[in-house]
Amino acid sequence: MIAKVTNKAIFSSRVFSINYVTYPTNHSVMKHSDPVQKGRYYKLNFVLVRAKSGGVFECSNCIINLFNRVYLFRPDKYEHSVSKIESGKRVLLSFALNI
Repeated sequence: MIAKVTNKAIFSSRVFSINYVTYPTNHSVMKHSDPVQKGRYYKLNFVLVRAKSGGVFECSNCIINLFNRVYLFRPDKYEHSVSKIESGKRVLLSFALNI
């Protein structure tokens, strides 16, 4: 059985949230966008732990990409994905803002 993603909400409101997310070995995220009903949606992700192999984030248009560790992007506007994590795990601290 493949382990599930753990998503721990640190803070959540209608417009702002902070989550601690762990992606296990063999997990991947298919290319997608995150539509919102209203406004603009921004995500700022900090990769705290990189997968030993795989787990590469791809976005069709990042606003900021620092060292493949810090990403600011518009998930509502641009497709994004994470390649299969071949070994290890991927851990994020994710900030989301919908304005």
